[in-house]
Amino acid sequence: MLNKLRKPEILLLLLAMSVPLSFATWTTLLNNFSIEKAAFTGAEIGVLQSLREIPGFLAFGVVYLLLFIREQRLAYVSLILLGLGTLITGWFPSALGLYITTIIMSIGFHYYETLQTSLTLQWVGKKEAPYIMGKMISIAAFTSIVIFGLIWLTRTVLDLDFIWIYALGGGLTVLIAALCWLLYPIYPEKVTQHKKVVLRKRYWMYYALTFMSGARRQIFIVFAGFLMVEKFHYSVQAIALLFLVNAALNIFFAPRIGKMIGEIGERKALIIEYVGLFLVFTAYAFVDDHRVAAGLYIIDHLFFAMAIAIKTYFQKIADPQDISATAAVGFTINHIAAVFLPALLGLVWLTSPSMVFLCGSAMAIISLILSLNIPSSPEPGNEVIFGHKSMVATQTG
Repeated sequence: MLNKLRKPEILLLLLAMSVPLSFATWTTLLNNFSIEKAAFTGAEIGVLQSLREIPGFLAFGVVYLLLFIREQRLAYVSLILLGLGTLITGWFPSALGLYITTIIMSIGFHYYETLQTSLTLQWVGKKEAPYIMGKMISIAAFTSIVIFGLIWLTRTVLDLDFIWIYALGGGLTVLIAALCWLLYPIYPEKVTQHKKVVLRKRYWMYYALTFMSGARRQIFIVFAGFLMVEKFHYSVQAIALLFLVNAALNIFFAPRIGKMIGEIGERKALIIEYVGLFLVFTAYAFVDDHRVAAGLYIIDHLFFAMAIAIKTYFQKIADPQDISATAAVGFTINHIAAVFLPALLGLVWLTSPSMVFLCGSAMAIISLILSLNIPSSPEPGNEVIFGHKSMVATQTG
């Protein structure tokens, strides 16, 4: 029985479960904590979110750390940093305090996310990868439901201070990471990974989609939630309830979305995602009813699972030894826009919140155009319909 639980797939699910214990706590409380305790406006929240994304921009550093520590162990260290950064957040209710604790939390979160992608693509086969990634989203969503429920309970019934809620969520992440480190073996690499930055011309579509995904993500993470609190005056309890609905839907839909991607292919899945995002962002720009805004928020969140298609597209076109290095580079590319976009759009927000969401609509259109250039059956030598690709399937650069 114990040997069955020590499979790499089970470890991935356990680690995926540990992330939202901290990150869902941090995300759910952030807007209310920053406004109520640190008197943030749109400008400060934009700066904070830009700072949060800097470790993601520097995710390529994972490649060099792998010269000194195994990938699996580095994943555990990253989770512990994520937990510690979350744990101490409540003790620093000021702009500077939030900026510093956010950077600590973010280093752990972004480095772990990079490693999770790499380990999943290495440990799980191409046919199973979309479904397993969907399961990981599902179990993370289930954990998030537990966290959202606890936040509602501790704030509404027990009236606990922010300090103790942050400490509980962060502490649980540290505990699970430590237990996994102690109880699971170090799995051997199936293919020795490059320990240097890898950039290949034939991966250009993956890089482009990843860049646009990072830009679009900021609209949701930074400003959709802020809209709920600033414009529609959602309380901590209301935000937690909204997150609870999103998580509940992900438990059911994420594995099915993963399975659907495996059946219809990455091209069709991404087209569906970007058409939907264009409609959602355009609606955000003009919404005046808090119930409609909540509905848009829920629909927007569901589209996140469709991003599995970008990762599985890369898995299909990649040389196996490129996976770790390219996952790290991809995460950096994903965060190029994230470093400056929240601060820039935070200033735009002060003048026109609607314009922020219309920028998201434009990003969705650009992503849609890119997705139309993905072939129905991507593989080495058939990475794109138009543009640079390998001359032969065995070529690596």
